[in-house]
Amino acid sequence: MEREDTDIQEQLKLLKSGIADIISEGELISKLKKSKEQKRPLRIKLGVDASASDIHLGTAVPLFKLRQFQELGHEAIFLIGDFTGMIGDPSGQSKTRKSLTEKQVKENAKLLKKQIFKILNPKKTKIVFNSSWCKKMTFGDVIKLASCYTVAQLLERDDFEKRYKNGQPIRIHEFLYPLIQGYDSVVLETDVEICGTDQRFNSLVARAYQEAFGQEPEVIMMMPILEGIGTKEKMSKSLGNYVGITEEPEDIFGKIMNITDGQIDEYYRLCTQLKEEKIEKIKEGLNGRPKKLKEKLAFEIVKLYHNEEAAKRANEIFEIKHGKTGRRLKKGLGESELVKEKLAEIAEHRQIAKDELKENRIWICKLLTLIKATSSNSEARRFIEQKAVKIDGNIVENVNKELPCKENGYILQVGKRKIYYIRFK
Repeated sequence: MEREDTDIQEQLKLLKSGIADIISEGELISKLKKSKEQKRPLRIKLGVDASASDIHLGTAVPLFKLRQFQELGHEAIFLIGDFTGMIGDPSGQSKTRKSLTEKQVKENAKLLKKQIFKILNPKKTKIVFNSSWCKKMTFGDVIKLASCYTVAQLLERDDFEKRYKNGQPIRIHEFLYPLIQGYDSVVLETDVEICGTDQRFNSLVARAYQEAFGQEPEVIMMMPILEGIGTKEKMSKSLGNYVGITEEPEDIFGKIMNITDGQIDEYYRLCTQLKEEKIEKIKEGLNGRPKKLKEKLAFEIVKLYHNEEAAKRANEIFEIKHGKTGRRLKKGLGESELVKEKLAEIAEHRQIAKDELKENRIWICKLLTLIKATSSNSEARRFIEQKAVKIDGNIVENVNKELPCKENGYILQVGKRKIYYIRFK
């Protein structure tokens, strides 16, 4: 085998890893060969509608595939569907989605643009918005686009077919969604589109449109759909079963610990960048113990999106809250020295000057604001009223509570993740 063929095969092996389906492998090989011969990088598109503000672990699956192409020297195009986001993707929907306002979509797009660089290389990523060409289209352009597809073809789509048979309404704008998404690939002249398996129909429309416009159809690389935390449904912010990649380390860790035992393998494969051999070694080393496997998984995911130090701290916090120390807290042993000692190890240390005290005491709301746990006394009051503030493991019930100056200080917990060790000087 020639060296050139070996290079192509190596690229192919890497790019096919972890995918659910491809249309088609032969076309991808052909495109990779042409790319090498012509010294032209392939244009790889991944589109995400700006219908949500967070990138979660499910969205990260195709993003990492885009990064693989990027690392092989190809052009990574991240398409933010700010125009299509106002329509709402009908894929997998049993009813018409609620349309978003332009303002909502713009805000979401801003956050998406910021978050993708947790995964992609910003210097090698081209970000485009489909409003930049969709808004310029005339009504005549839309009619011309619609004339390339038939109603029968659109009704072949599984979710449309089910809704039609069940007598559920399908709005005309929903029919337009796959046509507009397909047209994105024509405008960008993409060689490869990365998407989830639920986007098969939309991507096939893109291939058909590219042929109709005299372009070579794109290769479709479909990634598996990640199940949400503890559910069989797709991970989704709207369903509340998601893990955002920019969430706090402790929150990511805690959520991963709530996956079902049956989801452990899937999450190792799709949510970490560990190789198969490494995953098998971890499973073997931990003798298949679900809790330990989840802890290691949560550690790897936090490390991936934050760093190793943050992962260690998140692990420690989880152990303190849910391990032996956590059980002591639940039994009302909040004042125990063991609990305090353990919490102090992971807490953020804060010192309060004694001149901030009045008659050797400090108002709890003032204390929360001084250490910047809350932005104001009124916000501190809200936290206390919501029973989200603990002192040495005991919930603060009274917004007027005053703490006396104590030599060994206090452990203050605010909300789910903020822990402070307060000392007076």
